[in-house]
Amino acid sequence: MSTENLPQSHEQPLRKPRVAVVFGGRSSEHGISVVTAGAVLRAIDRTKYDVLPIGITQDGRWALTADEPDRMAIADRKTPNVEQLAESSEGGVILPVDPANREVVYSEPGAVPKALGEVDVVFPVLHGPYGEDGTLQGLLELSGVPYVGSGVLASAVGQDKEYMKRVFTSFGLPVGPYEVIRPREWQLDAPAARRKIVDFAGEHGWPLFIKPARAGSSIGITKVDDLSGLDEAIEEAQRHDPKILVEALLRGREIECGVLEFEDGPRASVPAEIPPVSAHEFYDFEAKYIDSAAGLVPAPLTEEQTAEVRRLAVAAFDAASCEGLVRADFFLTEDGEFVINEINTMPGFTPISMYPRMWQETGVGYSELVDRLIQAALRRPTGLR
Repeated sequence: MSTENLPQSHEQPLRKPRVAVVFGGRSSEHGISVVTAGAVLRAIDRTKYDVLPIGITQDGRWALTADEPDRMAIADRKTPNVEQLAESSEGGVILPVDPANREVVYSEPGAVPKALGEVDVVFPVLHGPYGEDGTLQGLLELSGVPYVGSGVLASAVGQDKEYMKRVFTSFGLPVGPYEVIRPREWQLDAPAARRKIVDFAGEHGWPLFIKPARAGSSIGITKVDDLSGLDEAIEEAQRHDPKILVEALLRGREIECGVLEFEDGPRASVPAEIPPVSAHEFYDFEAKYIDSAAGLVPAPLTEEQTAEVRRLAVAAFDAASCEGLVRADFFLTEDGEFVINEINTMPGFTPISMYPRMWQETGVGYSELVDRLIQAALRRPTGLR
């Protein structure tokens, strides 16, 4: 039978969703973001998705980068940077700001701009200010492009440790003693701002932790044992953020728990424990990323303790209106109570990071974890929700 006169289909084959992995950024966590992006790029199923790597340099330029995860790893105790991966030292990637147009354009001085195609979802693996704090999320909302992770409000709350703690307190979640010193306090009366910290130490005792209020990866944090180290610790924190947070020491065990958005809502992973690190004062940047301090997964907790920390992790996720994923960090105090220290709305995805390790132990492997995050972002609309 001839098929010449039968209706012919003119449908185009469905293209794969295009994922823009955005990494690097202007914060002090630039290098760890690059390492995280390398692991994510390696894990994305290329038979299921097209991938566009976009790096943001430390001065804020959006660069087209090589899709070469092997070049995005820590080497000789040094983290990589976007400048090493950029295909040009001058070219820039331009994201659309028209919700009706998702086509990304690449432009170089003196050359005709080149269309890179439409982007269906952005996977932002930026850590710290100018990426994890709601700024990039706001840009993507204006552009109408879906993205992995929390929205503008939750990202901002998750980045600012002061307001994170205020939100948790308002929802009845347990937090430890803290004090905040704002930039204006230093400018108007620096001695009075310093006395505020000393008075806090008089109430809660030494040591104290002095940290940037809006940074992560333990960058800029100093454990201060007495007055002699206070001024240097303040200067170190202010190098990363003019607003600083002062926290009392909570004696106990460090417990972490991952939260992941499933089709039926957020679920918590098995928890992990960060054991004391003999070579470090606390679980600082080098312990996390350079010396690869090993966490215990799962944490050696009772069934009741495991259930409670998982409950609190999901409660923290909901309290801050988070989406996609969160790593919640706790202290299990000597009297057996959990106190939430902070949440991280875009935790590290490096090969040794605790978040993927906890989900691996829970039954969700790395590639599945990445896929679930992309699929959750594709399901979720931009705008008010």
